Amino acid sequence: MNEHEHREHEHHEHGMQAPAHGAHAGHGGGHDHGEMIADFRRRFWVSLALTVPVVLLAPMLQRMLGVERVWTFPGDRFVLLGLSSVIFFYGGWPFLRGLYDELRAWRPGMMTLIALAISVAYFYSAAVVLGLPGEDFFWELATLIDIMLLGHWIEMRSVLGASRALEELVLLMPSEAHRVSGDAGATEDVPVSALRRGDRVLVKPGEKVPTDGVIVEGRTTVNQAMLTGESRPVEKGEGDEVIGGAVNGESAFVFEVRKTGEETYLSQVISLVREAQESRSRSQDLADRAAQWLTFIALAVGGVTLAAWLSLGYGFNFSLARMVTVMVITCPHALGLAVPLVVAVSTALSATNGLLIRDRSAFERARNLGAVIFDKTGTLTEGRFGVTDVIPFGSLGDDDLLRLAASLESRSEHPIAAGVVRAAAEKNLALPAATDFKAIPGKGAEARINGKDVKVVSPGYLKEHQLTADDDRVRKVADEGKTVVFVIADGRVEGALALADVIREESREGLARLKELGIQVMMLTGDSQAVARWVAKELALDDVFAEVLPHEKAAKVKEVKARGLVVAMTGDGVNDAPALVESDVGIAIGAGTDVAIESADIVLVRSDPRDVSAIVILARATYRKMLQNLWWATGYNVVAIPLAAGVLYREGILLSPALGAVFMSLSTVIVAINAQLLSRVRSRLLDS
Repeated sequence: MNEHEHREHEHHEHGMQAPAHGAHAGHGGGHDHGEMIADFRRRFWVSLALTVPVVLLAPMLQRMLGVERVWTFPGDRFVLLGLSSVIFFYGGWPFLRGLYDELRAWRPGMMTLIALAISVAYFYSAAVVLGLPGEDFFWELATLIDIMLLGHWIEMRSVLGASRALEELVLLMPSEAHRVSGDAGATEDVPVSALRRGDRVLVKPGEKVPTDGVIVEGRTTVNQAMLTGESRPVEKGEGDEVIGGAVNGESAFVFEVRKTGEETYLSQVISLVREAQESRSRSQDLADRAAQWLTFIALAVGGVTLAAWLSLGYGFNFSLARMVTVMVITCPHALGLAVPLVVAVSTALSATNGLLIRDRSAFERARNLGAVIFDKTGTLTEGRFGVTDVIPFGSLGDDDLLRLAASLESRSEHPIAAGVVRAAAEKNLALPAATDFKAIPGKGAEARINGKDVKVVSPGYLKEHQLTADDDRVRKVADEGKTVVFVIADGRVEGALALADVIREESREGLARLKELGIQVMMLTGDSQAVARWVAKELALDDVFAEVLPHEKAAKVKEVKARGLVVAMTGDGVNDAPALVESDVGIAIGAGTDVAIESADIVLVRSDPRDVSAIVILARATYRKMLQNLWWATGYNVVAIPLAAGVLYREGILLSPALGAVFMSLSTVIVAINAQLLSRVRSRLLDS
């Protein structure tokens, strides 16, 4: 079973269809991407090896080197024909097949131009060997096929391949579950696929929830940030719903299965990703558009050349030679390398700067970005709690209040406790020992510190014990959606701490740079309006979408696209995957989940929002280089085609195939050097 069949089998096992991977234009869409790369590589090396004797046996080259009587032998022209036939039919097969595909779709492009040039060169040259007066083009045929195979091999290697997002989504689900059997509470490990609605399942601390359901026993916190985008672990108790794929916190619980298979939340996300993948349009390459025009020019000028010389009374052989020369020269070697070389340099340059390009067409669209939508949690923020405000009420100062709270919370495993302890560590505060630590279920914790009875509790605890903490500063941070905890010492409320998902230091600078590039910055989050308003104010966002349910994120991206903007989506969670695929450019934070990375067109290895501006800078520079290279690759045709057609023949000027080959070689060298000059943009990327 090959790799492609194996993946199809896995999808069948999970009750899913394999994602539709777009074929590279003209490359034979049904093949696996890796197999296609290997196929081009194999054809290139075989053709290159056969090209060596073809070039050495070429009469034109032998005359140029003055060795035409040294390297010749009886029947050498038939050996040349045989070797060239293998190169044409084996090395040229992808282009001949591409010609059929493009003509069937009525969209002639690069494959049509290449196939036309090599077919004319081969069949004319074969006719010359078999008796037609003239000179063969075998060495040009061979080198043209070699360079085109090399160009396509480079191009395909620089694209990382089809998305594996659906496979990564499936891997988020555990393979087994602890099903509770009987009234005694005994458990048995069963495959998740064996679970049925109504089954009861035990989930231990740190394990993933195997499917959707409702808790019937126990209380815990559940981390579902990578599924729903919620920045904080969510407390769950009896009667609360849990989502398959979420990670259990500190306590075991039992839940009753309510949804299985395609009914689950994760399966619905899978469907959204698949739908967005299949509906994505693919832009044509610049080189394909150039090739399309050159195809029409080659056919038109070639036909006119043949007819013109025949009408002037010149023989058919002379007229045919002029037509063939035009059609071979019109397909420049450099055109096959113009874009792939820039892509290869651009891809390598981006990778060394922490930008992994997975979809080149999307990367090209990045130059026209009008808006970038950022997911909040884990993208603009760090995805962890941090202390943003210390609000003392009485005699304790900021550091004393934080030290007291951190001493107590150092004994707790709760995410809020971790945020408090981290804040104290950042200030290098020495923490006194806490003794007699006890959790206050659902409300906080208490301990003895330096002889005092200290509590860190929620607002609910104050209300329950008729304690007051009336302060405008507390109301302000609460209105901003921050989590507020109160510090009580010997029954007196000494102050409050406000915690929130910490905004990345790089976010402000990264968003400012995008604005300098003329791009709007927006935020999409499942958090409350209050939290969203606070982040939007801190980062000066142009627009914000709050309380967006996971399945609605792709719709919000569509909404922004409907404004006429080219839109990028930047996120890191499973719930971001459909939006990443729906956007014109999907950008994943590298520290995020595998599925977000596999759904994205570009991956930011450093998890740094500033790198989004680097993408735009590189995309614009890459596009400029592509245009320059396409001009160098095709511009000489303005002179070469009329000369090859014989416009100045009566003045004694006629472009021979040999001189045309020199022009093509010079063009190829210029294109290669110009592509390397793209590396000069590195300094701007480093500044970003």
